[in-house]
Amino acid sequence: MFKYFTYCLVFVTFTVKVFAQQTPTPQWRPAYHFTPPTGWSNDPNGLLFLDGKYNLYYQHNPFENKWGHMSWGHATSTDLLHWKNLPVAIPEIVTKDTLTYVYSGSAVVDKNNTSGFGKNGKAPIVAIFTADQPKQKKESQYIAYSNDGGISYTQYTGNPVIDLNKKDFRDPNVFWHEPTKQWIMTVAMVDEHMVRIYGSKNLKEWTKLSDFGPAGYTKSGWECPSMVPLLVDGNKSKIKWVLFVSAFTDRGPSMQYFIGDFDGTTFKNSYPGAATLPVDGGDAFYAAIPWRLPNHKTTLLGWLVPGKPDTYPWRGQMSIPRNLSLKTTSQGLRLVQQPTVDSEKKLDTMAASVIFKDIQMKKSDIPLPEAGNSNAYWIDAEFVMSTTKLAGFKIAQNKDMPANDIIVGYDAAKQQLFIDCSNAEKNNKPAVNHIQTIPMRPMKLLNTLVKIQLLVDRNSIEIFGNNGEKVITTAFYPDAKSTGVSIFGEYVDVNLKIRRMDK
Repeated sequence: MFKYFTYCLVFVTFTVKVFAQQTPTPQWRPAYHFTPPTGWSNDPNGLLFLDGKYNLYYQHNPFENKWGHMSWGHATSTDLLHWKNLPVAIPEIVTKDTLTYVYSGSAVVDKNNTSGFGKNGKAPIVAIFTADQPKQKKESQYIAYSNDGGISYTQYTGNPVIDLNKKDFRDPNVFWHEPTKQWIMTVAMVDEHMVRIYGSKNLKEWTKLSDFGPAGYTKSGWECPSMVPLLVDGNKSKIKWVLFVSAFTDRGPSMQYFIGDFDGTTFKNSYPGAATLPVDGGDAFYAAIPWRLPNHKTTLLGWLVPGKPDTYPWRGQMSIPRNLSLKTTSQGLRLVQQPTVDSEKKLDTMAASVIFKDIQMKKSDIPLPEAGNSNAYWIDAEFVMSTTKLAGFKIAQNKDMPANDIIVGYDAAKQQLFIDCSNAEKNNKPAVNHIQTIPMRPMKLLNTLVKIQLLVDRNSIEIFGNNGEKVITTAFYPDAKSTGVSIFGEYVDVNLKIRRMDK
């Protein structure tokens, strides 16, 4: 739960309701990333795959596009591109003397009915979430259950299931651990910079197993932990566990990960010490948790933290889902994130695509009208940079303001993937985030082969370098006329696949 952001929004929430005149912003509504029709959204919660549908629960204010009234919104999809919005699944809890916000958490299908909540031989869905009680200044862990396929939930009468009488203790993520025949929960000990691991046989009674941390980045509180097993180099016989943690750096929202082993009780870090492994090099990707899908497939979905100006009548969106794996590199094992939808075939079916092969660029930029002039496209590119130092894309172009382009690409001299928003977004971002970079070596050194996947969607930019070895994500807010895109790079050979995503 992105609680740090709420502190600065408390005053804004009430003043905006009274004084602000809000204007609709359809030019920034994403075409292929999830947003609620109206209202505020943040952390993804309870990601489930049921009966051929992806279920997304998420932090939601159903009453306005500001943080508040925290509840679980709900949407489903068959392709991870188009979403059906459903009624609020778990609303805030209001009683005579207590207000309880339904903060972040997870959900599981209790197929063996270990909880006893099932009916008529059908497995219940059990949601595990943080109950925040601002009056009592306390956070504890609650559960609720559903017998109608996750549409509505009933609060467990024995709540809370874990209560440490702490102000900041949140974001439970639960999964079934088959080797030890128990449910495992990771939950954030926020100010201690630790992840506490609990075990349970029935989802109601929990036993502390161990703590992980402090480790890595510890200059701000930890949030939204989750832990998943991933294949190493695609080898089904070689598995390592990855533990994700969200935290704020001096550049804003950030996530780190740890690689190690989990024996059903303790997570052991394979890279101990102060090393910090970033999930994303940008300033917007946060609070991501995994879909645990069939065939050992794990897909990460995050919240893209909104910048300024405000959007209306919604605020907040999800990232593109990212398939996860581990790859052996010269620095050790590293996370790989590949942008994905339900299938490549569905993506090509719904999105008009154009393929260009062996473009031999000289000195001038090449416009790409095939992207549709709508700031909603997905481009896969290969660059062979034999002599040039810089190559990539200029996006959100406006012929009347040529100096305001956003530049996305690869710096071969510095071996960096980058997004340069220093002109277009200088009033929307702090100076430290005008240029965002992450180290990335070329795939082939001799001719400097680099692959870039550029996903632009109205007010978000996600770039994936070298098949997802590196990622940068950020928000942007172009004016209505800033929709052009071109490719640049002197004496570069390029292959392109362009998909328009606004169809």
